[in-house]
Amino acid sequence: MIRLLDRWSLDPKLVVAIGGLTLFGIAMIYSAGAVYVPNAVTEGAWLRQTIWFALALAAFTILVRVPLRWIEWVAVPSYVISVVLLGVTLIIGTGSGTAAGVKSFIDLGFISFQPSEIAKLSTILIVARLLSQREASLTSLRDLVAPSALVALPLGLVILQPDLGTAMAFVGILLAMLYWAGSPVALLLLVATPVVGLFLSYDTSIWSVYILAVIGFLYFYRFRLYLFESVALVLANFAAATMSRPLWNSLAPYQQNRILVFLDPEVDPRGAGYQVIQSKVAVGSGGLTGQGFMLGPQKRYDFLPEQHTDFIFSVIGEELGFVGTALAIAAFAYILWRLLRLAERSADPFAGLVLLGIFGSWLVHVFVNVGMTVGLVPITGIPLPFVSYGGTFLFMSWVAVAIAVRVAHEP
Repeated sequence: MIRLLDRWSLDPKLVVAIGGLTLFGIAMIYSAGAVYVPNAVTEGAWLRQTIWFALALAAFTILVRVPLRWIEWVAVPSYVISVVLLGVTLIIGTGSGTAAGVKSFIDLGFISFQPSEIAKLSTILIVARLLSQREASLTSLRDLVAPSALVALPLGLVILQPDLGTAMAFVGILLAMLYWAGSPVALLLLVATPVVGLFLSYDTSIWSVYILAVIGFLYFYRFRLYLFESVALVLANFAAATMSRPLWNSLAPYQQNRILVFLDPEVDPRGAGYQVIQSKVAVGSGGLTGQGFMLGPQKRYDFLPEQHTDFIFSVIGEELGFVGTALAIAAFAYILWRLLRLAERSADPFAGLVLLGIFGSWLVHVFVNVGMTVGLVPITGIPLPFVSYGGTFLFMSWVAVAIAVRVAHEP
């Protein structure tokens, strides 16, 4: 039995952990549908998720036997197709649930799927192919232009939907892969300074101190940048600060409210702050061991919005308590650690970069999803890998698992 599992999965430790987490997710989705007033959205969601899981396992069985070089070859066409699909989504895309106004799904009638999930994996493959062909480390801003551009294209299309949660996953992919390709942490921090400055520009005094610190860091940075690179970086910070007010004004009211309630949920307790307040109540009421499986009152009365998707972690906290949430986080930590170990052992640069790209994507998903349920990060609408309901997300996550174990165990 063990030998059979080893031949089927190639990496039983990783696959069994993810398989167990998926089954746990189906159980929690079943619980999330157990409400006093049933609705069409959550009723039967666990069964649909089970069907998607079966399809994902079938895809895994096939893809885990595809040679690594085939995976590397498909990077370019898959990237082109995914970008085209993202463009089509902006024209004919539809929303879902609380994100009804977001054009993130393509509905073909018999099936509805999310092109951004395909784009994440195809972006990982093409960036891995590009970076694996380099012989030198990435030590200057010019070295980061090509991989950043490859990520920026699908990232920009996803932002236009607008799906800010998925967009954050692309950022995680880029930073993880650049780091693994040899880019110094200090250089990556410099690249991120315009984004940080954008948020700090709400206060002129704070931003002034910040920009002086950036200039000072550029002066003493041991990997000296070219003069035009330093000037470009400073100008980018000034541009970000200048854009902050127009960007804020361009946000829809509900997006502005989500940011405001992150700072103080009581600003709008019945509106934008409702989600995070109810989520924190549910998680807090779980205590050490929880209210019991299927017995969470917040969930039962349907107080938790999107409790089978974005806020599934709140259901875990309410019904299984600190013990349940700690075990779930430990499972994610093990999976992420396993990806890093496989990357360290991989002799092929392409394989290592693919594994780090998947690591970066899942890390962002876990951190942001768990963080938003307890009020640590703004609500962006991002699912929890293998646990939240979502057919495309689950299927593509298992495709990523297949690619991960294939590239890690290439003969």
